[in-house]
Amino acid sequence: MPELPDIALYLDAIASRVVGKQLEHLRIASPFLLRTADPPVADLVGRVIRDVRRLGKRIVLALEDDYFVVLHLMIAGRLHWKPAGAPIPRRAGLAAVDFPNGTLLLTEAGTKHRASLHILRGAAALAAHDPGGLDVLAATLEQFRSALTRESHTLKRALTDPHLLDGIGNAYSDEILHAARLSPLRLTGQITPEESERLFHAVRHTVTSWMARLRAETGEAFPENVTAFRDGMAVHGRFRKPCPVCGSPVQRIRYAENEVNYCATCQTGGRLLADRSLSRLLKQDWPRSLEEWEERAAR
Repeated sequence: MPELPDIALYLDAIASRVVGKQLEHLRIASPFLLRTADPPVADLVGRVIRDVRRLGKRIVLALEDDYFVVLHLMIAGRLHWKPAGAPIPRRAGLAAVDFPNGTLLLTEAGTKHRASLHILRGAAALAAHDPGGLDVLAATLEQFRSALTRESHTLKRALTDPHLLDGIGNAYSDEILHAARLSPLRLTGQITPEESERLFHAVRHTVTSWMARLRAETGEAFPENVTAFRDGMAVHGRFRKPCPVCGSPVQRIRYAENEVNYCATCQTGGRLLADRSLSRLLKQDWPRSLEEWEERAAR
């Protein structure tokens, strides 16, 4: 799922192309995409884009007369800028937003159709789509601590909960926790003041440094390589590869459609982790240290 650095990249690229332009057509190819019936799509035609903004992980096109198009890419949704009137791809294409100077295409890999589009009118209707998470780049340390410890969760869960913190997902939470040298399964209620301050600075540094890096790599082009797995990441997507800090093999826990990537040496004192259901399943077969893991891997 595109996260804050990726969404910021999309916002820059879209805004530079469509702010001040009339929306000529909104073509929807997938019946699963549009989640609202009122206002109708036809109400958007001819209206000028006034702003492009972010609402959590959602992209918002703000049009004149208080109309909004709210797009949630979910896991596999991606955006593309094409010449005006470009056709919607047959298999992966979901929609096209036509402007005089080009077309913004929405595609989604796979068949689960999770991406969504809402057409809204009025600030109150838009606010209803705000998950309410704290803006980590604008927050103070005390605000961050309050949001982090509001509920009892693992740090991994708290960082990725959009109702607690804004814009962080599976990939960058791994990177943040590695930078903070904290276990992803550490409970928020157990974190010390020094650890929460370390995590606060790790969040801000990780997000801002990746935003700057992605902008520098993309330049004036439209971002076409938005992915959760990037060269230069420390642990995310690097299972069994060496940690860039200590050289130990990166570890991974998989559950449902998510995964946790971490360095046992840097983050957990050398202990390997397991979620509760996996611990019950494997019992004594789950290795408890890097040494045991390496011995098993060599067999």
